[in-house]
Amino acid sequence: MPIKLPSFRSRRESYPPDLWTKCPSCEEMLFNKQLDKVLRVCPSCGHHFRLSAQMRLAQLLDPHSFTERDAGLQSVDPLGFVDQKAYPDRLAAAQAATGMRDAAIWGIGSIDGRSVAICVMDFGFMGGSMGSVVGEKVTRAAEAALAERLPLVIVSASGGARMQEGTLALMQLAKTVGALERLKAGRVPFISVMSDPTTGGVFASYAVLGDVNLAEPNALIGFAGARVAAGTIAQELPPGFQRAEFLHEHGFVDRIVHRSELRGELADLLAYLAPASVTVPVDATDALNLPAFRPLSFLSALADRVIPDVDGDGPLAQPPDAPGGHRPSVSTNGTPPPPAPEPEGTEVGHG
Repeated sequence: MPIKLPSFRSRRESYPPDLWTKCPSCEEMLFNKQLDKVLRVCPSCGHHFRLSAQMRLAQLLDPHSFTERDAGLQSVDPLGFVDQKAYPDRLAAAQAATGMRDAAIWGIGSIDGRSVAICVMDFGFMGGSMGSVVGEKVTRAAEAALAERLPLVIVSASGGARMQEGTLALMQLAKTVGALERLKAGRVPFISVMSDPTTGGVFASYAVLGDVNLAEPNALIGFAGARVAAGTIAQELPPGFQRAEFLHEHGFVDRIVHRSELRGELADLLAYLAPASVTVPVDATDALNLPAFRPLSFLSALADRVIPDVDGDGPLAQPPDAPGGHRPSVSTNGTPPPPAPEPEGTEVGHG
């Protein structure tokens, strides 16, 4: 009688995503509950997984100290943008996946008993892209830090400006930088923490303007992609030139801090970088007497600078005889032209 051997199932190559996570560096399977206990850092190779905004706040702040502000801000669709999916549908999907209204949360909390204004980004919400809401929250965090004399901490995790909002997203670069310049003029400290990734418009604006710039190990930090940067300068770039270690070696990042030590590092820095005790008047101008950035005022001023080319001697100037045309303010020989005749029936008052 033949012997019947037991059958063995082949080893599973896939695992339930809610139970196990595969480390992208060492490819070890990690139990999620154990991974959460070590702040989502691989115990074998030290790879830092990305954190959600809520986990980041729980890691950095004292328990039950955080009070969120402007929680109701939500992006709209001013451009009616549609690619493979309409922008409102993408927002709804991201909101359902993360439980957040947009890619950033800001509020007031405390680190080791010291109150701070903190803004945290979540890469899980549309790649942490910066649209109008993210830019507004970063700006409001900086303005609140200045008004309440609190240190500002921003934790960045973003792929850059949000393309679905076009120029409105790019305007956030100037708006956030303007708010941080006023914070700097008010002598209030700003600590920037760059996690993986910090790229694009976020890197080009507020993420690298901290009084102290911290980064997590092996975080991707840079403006454009490696291939784009290499193609622009037509040179081969060194390996890892957009990683935190390379930037620290060249002075762009002040310190690389392991996630388990990040809270203690921030507490030590906040003990040294206290806001100035003197009261600095808070107004709409900074130390350089530059007005606060307002997009509509900026566009109006830009239009005013173009108008002389239209009405004067520029390439867009209209001929004097054309409808709506204007005479030049100076004649060709340099002498003022004769005054234009007044229309009949027009009374001119005399002072």
